[in-house]
Amino acid sequence: MPVTYDHSYVEDFASGAGVLSPRAWLDDDAARVPLSGEWSFRLSPSLAEAPGDLKDPDVSGWDTIVVPGHWQLSGYGAPAYTNIDYPFPVDPPHVPTANPTGDYVRTVTVPADWDGRRVILRFEGVDSRFAVFVNGEPIGWSSGSRLPTEFDLTELVAPGNEVKIAVRVHQWSAGSYVEDQDMWWLSGIFREVNLLGLNPQAPTDVFVHATYADGSGTLKVDSDVPGTVVVEELGLEFPTGFETPVPSVEPWSAESPRLYDAVLRTAGGDVRLKIGFRTIAIVDGVLTVNGNRVLFSGVNRHEFHPDRGRALTEQDMLDDVLIMKRAGINAVRTSHYPPHPHFLDLCDQYGLYVVDECDLETHGFGYEPQPPKLPNPVMDPRWEADLVERMRRMVERDKNHPSIVLWSLGNECGMGDNLKSMYAFTHDRDPSRPVHYERDTHAEFVDVYSQMYTSLEKVTEIGEDPTSYRGLPFILCEYGHAMGNGPGGLSDYRALFEKYPRCQGGFIWEFIDHGLRTTVDGQEIYAYGGDFGEEIHDGNFVCDGLLFPDRTPSPGMHEYVKVIEPLVIGGDSSGITITNRYEVLDTSHLTFRIVTEVGGERVNSGTLTVPTIAPGETVTVELPPVDVQPETWVTVTAELTEATPWAKAGHRVAWGQVRLDHPTGARHIAGTAAPASSASASAAEARHARSDAGEDVSAGVAGIDVESLGVRNLRLDVWRAPIDNDVIPGVSTAWIEAGLHRVQHRVVSAGLVDGAWEVVTRTAPPALQWGLVATWRWTHAQDGSVVLDLSVEPDGQYPAALPRLGITFELPKVSQIEWFGTGPGEAYVDTRAAAAVGKYSATVEQLQTPYVRPQENGHRIDTRWAQLDSLRVEAAPDLFGLTVRDWTTADLANAKHAPDLVAGDTTYVTLDLAQAGIGSNSCGPVLPTQYQLKTAPASLSVKFSR
Repeated sequence: MPVTYDHSYVEDFASGAGVLSPRAWLDDDAARVPLSGEWSFRLSPSLAEAPGDLKDPDVSGWDTIVVPGHWQLSGYGAPAYTNIDYPFPVDPPHVPTANPTGDYVRTVTVPADWDGRRVILRFEGVDSRFAVFVNGEPIGWSSGSRLPTEFDLTELVAPGNEVKIAVRVHQWSAGSYVEDQDMWWLSGIFREVNLLGLNPQAPTDVFVHATYADGSGTLKVDSDVPGTVVVEELGLEFPTGFETPVPSVEPWSAESPRLYDAVLRTAGGDVRLKIGFRTIAIVDGVLTVNGNRVLFSGVNRHEFHPDRGRALTEQDMLDDVLIMKRAGINAVRTSHYPPHPHFLDLCDQYGLYVVDECDLETHGFGYEPQPPKLPNPVMDPRWEADLVERMRRMVERDKNHPSIVLWSLGNECGMGDNLKSMYAFTHDRDPSRPVHYERDTHAEFVDVYSQMYTSLEKVTEIGEDPTSYRGLPFILCEYGHAMGNGPGGLSDYRALFEKYPRCQGGFIWEFIDHGLRTTVDGQEIYAYGGDFGEEIHDGNFVCDGLLFPDRTPSPGMHEYVKVIEPLVIGGDSSGITITNRYEVLDTSHLTFRIVTEVGGERVNSGTLTVPTIAPGETVTVELPPVDVQPETWVTVTAELTEATPWAKAGHRVAWGQVRLDHPTGARHIAGTAAPASSASASAAEARHARSDAGEDVSAGVAGIDVESLGVRNLRLDVWRAPIDNDVIPGVSTAWIEAGLHRVQHRVVSAGLVDGAWEVVTRTAPPALQWGLVATWRWTHAQDGSVVLDLSVEPDGQYPAALPRLGITFELPKVSQIEWFGTGPGEAYVDTRAAAAVGKYSATVEQLQTPYVRPQENGHRIDTRWAQLDSLRVEAAPDLFGLTVRDWTTADLANAKHAPDLVAGDTTYVTLDLAQAGIGSNSCGPVLPTQYQLKTAPASLSVKFSR
């Protein structure tokens, strides 16, 4: 029989038909039958090709699929990634007829002892739209992928009997137009399904109101079923609906997440509650919790696992929370939808401030109405009820979590009256929490002002003008774009957050790379946009996290941990200064340890006695006696004295280094060259043009020959494998246009000059009229080493800035590197906060950072010396940047995934005079001037020896 195409399945504007109001996530006496596990499954290319209407499906020939999960990650269809664009024609509310449709069927027995109970079928999350049939009867439908839905089955089932549940899920729906978040498009029943047995008189709507001020609190519990609230620990017992004073109580905060167990007792059963007393207020333009200014050291968190997509386990969620707590992160924005409710339970328990965001983004429409473009759903009155309902479902589900300190209307939707309606509902339902929405650029209907990727200059401007944007607190809901090698400049933002009270921090974009684990030609990779054959995609823009897909911290994470740590430890030879940046905690829970090293060798260690430091206070502690020698460094570490729920005793929460000697002689090359000079290189070229121009730069006389040390193909280097912050904004395009990726080398002259072997070279790209003239001056040192004094001057119409300026050479394959300088991880001029000076050892492989899309990595700034098997390179006296890898820069630049890089028999070493900074320009402001490598005269002195 022909199948009638039922347009109502995909062209709805409301969030559900025949759907119960979603209850708060209540810990109550409801009986529960989990429906996770195997379901019968069939995927059809379209609704028209999905046979039958699920009234009595014959599943004998169907496959099985695991719920929760996504069908694209279970062998059906393929994932697709877009950041902004819709992967289907923009024709709201319509979607293509070729709309993949997944049918799920499961049979379950209703427990016999549920007689007299209401039977509720609850879905925690289904992407995108779904309809439910029970024993062949159509029950209803719902959309709102990251929101809960309940269906009342009481009249359709009988305790002790089997019930057949069929669910039809559509990949695309009208709801897809408002779920255009920057993430993989993945479909199916991806959160739990439960069959619930409720007492008919059981509460279904409970709202906890708990405030705190000056050591005391108030508590009120509203319930749709009257009852008695009991908090045994506080000796409280009072009826619902009445506000009760609590004379002495400990407050809840992210640093001290004190929760009180309570129970609501009703005739229909008990509801167990976790009470956190806290008050959120905005005072003089500053957001406070319990009267204390909050500085958000946050992250944006998508729900993601490299194998399961958004179908997270409770262990995945706990892993995320523990990683955040151990890192010193105090806040999370649930970008860009409500998370699994268990994650919020963990935030309550372990202590994280939460910005809970509605399941709403319409980025593909743009931000402004542009006729003849179709109206953005937030501007279209037909969508108003749906968007307010999405907000309502989130607020009702999550309202009892003390960790939630801000509601967010959604993300990147532009402006429209529907958002104002969402705001009005939220304030009416829950006036205790402020409301956030970043695209309200004029702060018309928000309680905090928010921007994304704001420049340092603009943050300063806002901080210095307390009246701008209605004088609201200012939060960067996204900044520090952690894509590939990055983000850079985090210390600069933190300094402004500390300086201006109104500038209250922000949230790094984002927490984790969304690389999906897959296999190509027998090799495992983390896939990104385009790897599954998508016609429209945004490449590796989906890999922009502080964690790699397997949750290993990236260098960007290590940098962020250092920048936001709760103590600032510094000082000089006169003493150690320690500033407490905690919001509410003093330092009595910490033990301070001190280590003294000379030239990277430990000479002393012990415990440092530090008085208890209150929040916001600074103390100076006298140093133990130290025999100060060159490169004497003192490292002070603050550790947990006792274990906490989130870390073991001894976990490091902060550290700082102080150099006690005064360095002399070294020209500290920090990653930016000297100011541009008008001096021409032509004079130097003419002065040294005395010898056979065909000799190699590394050749020499009088026994000076670095090739005898194993050094081969020594040359000037001005190119790096572009990082994402170079590629996306087009910075590397300008470098390529300047020919920096394909320079050629010419020996201009070589000969003895004043007892030194001097070689002059010109490094320049073909077809262009500019170059870098380098003078390589080789001499013997008294210790038998070979010293190179290199000076470089630009010539002609040279580019304004370079990726790097250094020397590259080749060695026979190196097995081990030891160095004295910064480490242990990579560091660049604007990502060096986490780099500690010391002596380190690693293999070449260990020096590499496995970014999902290969790019420049592994640089160790400010190296004093390096031992590469038998070759030793030392600062003489200039500090240099060290990069060592088993492939060329061209190999790195051309690789798409890690397996593309294959080590050979040669190791490539770069000693940088300087390298451009990292920044966040893949989705943020341009690299600040102080971190750009301006083309200008520069010099480097190093020595080589065995």
